[in-house]
Amino acid sequence: MELERLLDQLWQNHRGKVIGVGAGLVFGILTTALGFWKTLFITLCIAVGYIIGKRVDENANFREMLVRVLRGR
Repeated sequence: MELERLLDQLWQNHRGKVIGVGAGLVFGILTTALGFWKTLFITLCIAVGYIIGKRVDENANFREMLVRVLRGR
């Protein structure tokens, strides 16, 4: 019960820090296990996937977005 309240307070008051620490921990573990370049590639794929998913959630036209990206705008 006490731990649950502590975690809730951390999430409510320090969400960015919690996410940053978690992301840093995952990146460090992946770098140790796979190497820097493979980890960087995985991170890039996750970022691209996030951006595409965010656009889909915003009901953006996927074809139009893809054309803009490929044209460099």
